[in-house]
Amino acid sequence: MGTYSFKLPDIGEGIAEAEIVAWHVKVGDHVAEDDPLCDMMTDKATVEMTAPVAGTVTRVAGEVGDQIAIGSVLAEFETEGAAAAEPTVEVAPNEAAEVVKPDPDPILPGTGRGTAHEAGGGGGETPSAPPASPPLHQPAAGNPPPTGEEQKRILASPAVRERARNLGIDLAQVKAVGDHVRHADLDAFLIYNQGYRPAGAARSDEQVKVVGLRRRIAENMAASKRHIPHFTYVEEFDVTKLEALRADLNATRGAKDRLTILPFLIVAACKALPEYPMLNARYDDEAGVVTRFGAVHLGVATQTDAGLMVPVIRNAQGLNIWQLAAEVKRLAEAARTGKAKSEELSGSTITLSSLGPLGGIAATPVINRPEVAILGPNKVVERPIVRDGQIAIGKLMNLSISCDHRVVDGHDAASFVQAMKRLVETPALLFVD
Repeated sequence: MGTYSFKLPDIGEGIAEAEIVAWHVKVGDHVAEDDPLCDMMTDKATVEMTAPVAGTVTRVAGEVGDQIAIGSVLAEFETEGAAAAEPTVEVAPNEAAEVVKPDPDPILPGTGRGTAHEAGGGGGETPSAPPASPPLHQPAAGNPPPTGEEQKRILASPAVRERARNLGIDLAQVKAVGDHVRHADLDAFLIYNQGYRPAGAARSDEQVKVVGLRRRIAENMAASKRHIPHFTYVEEFDVTKLEALRADLNATRGAKDRLTILPFLIVAACKALPEYPMLNARYDDEAGVVTRFGAVHLGVATQTDAGLMVPVIRNAQGLNIWQLAAEVKRLAEAARTGKAKSEELSGSTITLSSLGPLGGIAATPVINRPEVAILGPNKVVERPIVRDGQIAIGKLMNLSISCDHRVVDGHDAASFVQAMKRLVETPALLFVD
């Protein structure tokens, strides 16, 4: 018999700690080598940690939501045979790993300031044998878990299948990041579908701990609203000509290259921003410095199963309509599948947040701090419109913009949107240098 101490490896470039977002084992569990151990999150990437050896779990470090320092003991195992064992550094029962309390206003890589975050979780003493967290969703009584040939064809380990059965989840409903369903995919499904319940089951009260990306989003939104005096301006665009042009262009390409309205709006923003550089900027309020950027690194807010992410189109001003459409599609897919690189998720200078057909009449988007402006296009609708004294049916869309009133004046924000309006309503201008 021996003891093996598994220390948290460096799972990112230059990070000091990572957050526990899910435990897949508890003290007393027997695991095989490479069995899922826990999910750790750093920046906006979640990494599944696997057991380095076979044995019995004798100690785990921290609870879900705790920050664990790189190099600290993450878990200890009792192994069979001396060859499998490693000498372990003696630590006090409550010091198996350094649990790091987040800074009140952490600085995130590539942003200059926290893009999200001010409150922290975790910390405190870590029990030597923390109890297993109860499942978020209990299977409904009298409602057996789904079975059948369709579920058998889904690639998943026995442990994942058993957990899905206990939760009453049909694996066919779970979107896998890779070629098989993992524990992290189940966690993302539960977080995204917080109201999920098997068919026929009664809805019951539950408490869901806010961890990982969802906590970062919550902290970011709170920090942005707390520190930034927002104001929002909304203008109506007549996109009748633009929609006709879009239809003509789509007719020349296949379905997979179909253009949405977003690339046209991005081109309009990139053409208008040089006249209003204070909008393509970041504000370091501690240093009292506004950095105005020459290039447009456009963040595109993207909904994923784990929460909202903002992949970045680098040098958007240098891309044409088709290149922008391809980049929006590529980055959105990378974000949704967890394959986006860290450099693709930071460094934006202005953000666009669109709800597509759910865009509503107007929006008051929250600024992606430390940026100073965010655009929110709303849905296109057909409505009566007066042209040259005659009533006609036009395709109209509202565009909302939220700005940091500390550095952006209302006149400048309105003037920028009006410049975009002229470009959008005369779409030929989008293609004129």
